[in-house]
Amino acid sequence: WRASDRTLAVAGVARAAAVGWGVLASGGSALAAVVDAVVCLEDDPLFNAGTGSVLNAHGEVEMDASVMAGDTLAAGGVACIQRVRNPVRVARHVLETTDCVLLAGAAATAFAREQGFEDYDPGRPRAAHAGRRGGTVGAVALDDAGHLAAATSTGGREGKRRGRVGDAPIPGAGNYADAVAAVSATGWGEQMLRYVTAKDVAARVARGAEPQRALREALDDMARRYAWCDLLVCRS
Repeated sequence: WRASDRTLAVAGVARAAAVGWGVLASGGSALAAVVDAVVCLEDDPLFNAGTGSVLNAHGEVEMDASVMAGDTLAAGGVACIQRVRNPVRVARHVLETTDCVLLAGAAATAFAREQGFEDYDPGRPRAAHAGRRGGTVGAVALDDAGHLAAATSTGGREGKRRGRVGDAPIPGAGNYADAVAAVSATGWGEQMLRYVTAKDVAARVARGAEPQRALREALDDMARRYAWCDLLVCRS
């Protein structure tokens, strides 16, 4: 990050947090709060999600996103979805309107059209911000009812193989929420998938660890297992 871009990114995160807090303050659910916060980040071309998504090896935008409600363990996600503005909104529709947890590729895009999501080319606005890209975005929230939720969205790894799916849309890997913890993670997706990172952090919290301690322990364990891979970037 250049200093100017970092300042803009911090401001973007602050805006997203304010959006989420606004939903909670008006009595909205944790699920609604995390979705609206992530939408704010998907619409910001500085981040690698939605409008700011990086390109795969074929010059295409393929996006992943997921949401999870901690009180019911209900989850919904999309993988390798194309030509939508806000994949996290589509993920919520998967949770709320289908008996599926994950839809992928052309089927995910077709589902989005069925649900009324218009065609949108993320590649057009992102071109003006080439070389200025942050990482995966996510949010966690706790509402007045005591319910937790998590949401995660990403454009994946730049130059990735077509069809590659990372940890972001997979419950327990890059996104997870239950009755005691909500986790949204980012890092090297293949390693996060193998380690089931988000679930591991939540399980440590359930066993009594403070969230930051649980996160540190999980990252330390991952570092021991995958010392050759730079993956120690995670949010909880």
